[in-house]
Parts: sequence; C-alpha cells; structure tokens
Amino acid sequence: MITITKQQARQFILLKQGLIGTYRFTGKAGALAYVRQAGCIQYDPVDVCGKNAELTLWSRVRGFRKDMLRELLYEDRLLVDYPDKELSIWPTEDWPYFSSYRERSRRLGETFDGLKGLREQAIAYIDQYGPVSSDSLPVEGEIFWHSSMHWSGNWDKLSPAARSVLEQLYTDGELIIHHKQGSRKYYDLAEKHIPSEFLEAENPCGDEESFLSWRVLRRIGAVGLLWDKSSAAFLGIRMNTETRKAILARLTEEGILRSVTVEGINTPFYYLAEDEPLMRQILEGSADRKPRMTFIAPLDPLMWDKSLIQSLWDFQYAWEIYTPVSKRKYGYYTLPILYGERFVGRIETAADRKEQILRVKGLWWEPGVRQTKKLEAALDRTLESFCRFNECKKITRPSGTAE
Repeated sequence: MITITKQQARQFILLKQGLIGTYRFTGKAGALAYVRQAGCIQYDPVDVCGKNAELTLWSRVRGFRKDMLRELLYEDRLLVDYPDKELSIWPTEDWPYFSSYRERSRRLGETFDGLKGLREQAIAYIDQYGPVSSDSLPVEGEIFWHSSMHWSGNWDKLSPAARSVLEQLYTDGELIIHHKQGSRKYYDLAEKHIPSEFLEAENPCGDEESFLSWRVLRRIGAVGLLWDKSSAAFLGIRMNTETRKAILARLTEEGILRSVTVEGINTPFYYLAEDEPLMRQILEGSADRKPRMTFIAPLDPLMWDKSLIQSLWDFQYAWEIYTPVSKRKYGYYTLPILYGERFVGRIETAADRKEQILRVKGLWWEPGVRQTKKLEAALDRTLESFCRFNECKKITRPSGTAE
C-alpha cells in the first residue's frame, strides 16, 4: 500500500472531479460526461443563485448554462430525476441497476388499503391526458401513507391521496418526472420517455451484495478518494460498518479498488483502479494542476464528506440554510470558494432576476489568505462568469457599487 501526502490527496480529488487543471468538461456533452463520471448529483429545489445540481455543473463544465441540464433531463432524456443520494439526477442508462429498489417500493405499496384502485385511476388519467402534478390529478381525499422515497427507511403520515399515489407510482418506476415548474413536479408514464432497452433490461446486479458494491464504487468514483469510515458520501446506501469493510476488502482483492494511506491519517483510503494513471501522475508530479477559481455548491460531491474536507483541507464548512438567523456564522446560502488547490474563502450571493443583478451579500476570506491583486482579479472573473450563469447583467458588492 502506497502512502501519499495530504497535498497529493487533495490534488487527486480535485483533478478527478475536474476542478483544477485544464477544463475536461465542456458544454452540454461535458455536463452529461460529468454526471456519468459522478454517477449522481444531488437535486435540491432551493434557488438563490442557481440550484445545487446547476451549481455543481457550472463549477466544472466550461460554458455550462442552466438550460443544458433541463434539456438533458426533459428533452434528450439522457438524465433522470430519481432517488439515489436523496433525490438525485443520474444517467438514464443506469435505470436497470435500481430495479431492486423499485421492486421494494412496489411491495410496500401493496400494503396500502385502497391504493390499488388509486393507482389504476391515476395511470389511466395520465395515459389519456398527459403529465400531471398533485394539484391537477383528479384524486381527492387523504390516505395514511408511508413513503419509500428515502433509502434510509420509511415514514408514516396522513397525506393527500393525489400526492401519495403519484409519489408511490414514481418510486415504483411507473412514472418519471416529466418536467418541473419551479419546485413543482409534473409526472408522466415512464414507458413514454425511457427507452425500452432500459425499461426491459435485466438488473446487471445479480443480488443485493452486487448492487451495494456497484453503488459503493459509484460514490468512490464521484469523490475520487474515500476513506473507510461511516461517511455522508455513502448516504442512501443501506449498509453497516461490517458490510462496508467487507465490500471494500473484496473489491480491493478483486483489483477493482486500490488502497492508499494518507500521511497523518490512520484510516485507509480507496480509489478506483481505473484511476491508477491519475495517481501515477500525482506521484510523479506531472499532472496538469493549472489553478482556477470557482464556487462550490453546498451538496456538491466535493462536499459530501465534510469531515474528510476538514481532515485534508483544514476547512470547516456548514450549510447554514436551516440554521436560525441568530446562530449563523456566515449566511443563508454561502458557497465555499475554491482557488487552485485551496479553499480560500466563502461567498454569499443572491440573483435578483427581476432587476438582473447578482448581489454579493457577504464575502469572507480564510485566515492567512493574502488579498493580492491576482486573487481579486480571479474573484472578479469568477463573479462575472457567475453573473452570466445566473442570467444577470451586473454585480453589486456589499458597498452597493455596481460592476
């Protein structure tokens, strides 16, 4: 087992994720390529300065626009909204792998009194009239319903019947999200939009252990390096410590994973064997590490394991959106600022789309960061790009001066 420095670990992760060096992802094709590499990116409906999935792509994909993701999801149908790491966006071609989850959802649905009739009613209506939301599906009343939306378990509540049956059919795989208007979801029959080659394909994972292993590999590939710990990067994968260790050991023995130690950290790390050439470049010092500045989304794959970020970067980040105002240290929707291989600060912005102004509400540099002309120039360039991404025409700083 080789040993690398923390700096080399940081470089490996950032290069793998396409956050330093020459841009590896460009345009809509690049957005698709990145999602395929990451396996999934998390969806969150909050839109202060772009939704989480859009921010994740903007930080890596040269020339990314928000409509590119919409097209990939709802026109090209190359990506799909579906649970994975919470509600996520992932490649449609991965549909067969999640058949066991859909089967579990269907079995759960059979335990609901009266749901069968509602299912048939909803499917017939959607088949005749097209996409619906919970407000437009003519199903009235409430049912006591335990959702299977969350991989970590189920929860019970009295819920409007229309919403319950749509979400049940969605997790069953009968429906997909056809499109969204704001945060409102419109559903349509999956068979109308997902190619039959994926709908009818057998699950490539022959058993649950194979499925767990496939998902663990995807998460490691998304981050680049993951340690053998209970990690938020594995959120949604139903496994305990013993199972995780067994999977990591077996995949390493089979040559699918490589293990490495990081100086100063006792826990072993793992990376995909297919990334061995990148590790060699890191060790040889020949990797393209051209620095650039970007803002990182709160639920970005880079930030999935905040303990790992603190251990490798000595950077502590908390998403304060659910923190009471009086207890916030920074701001409601504060984004880490990555510059080259370092987290140099954090920024809070808000896009005023009516006035077409990107407002910088707060900017905090990390201790020890020198505010040089080079740093300020990089920030100006990044804000200009972020302004265009948010379809704004000017930027205002806390002083109120426009740029």
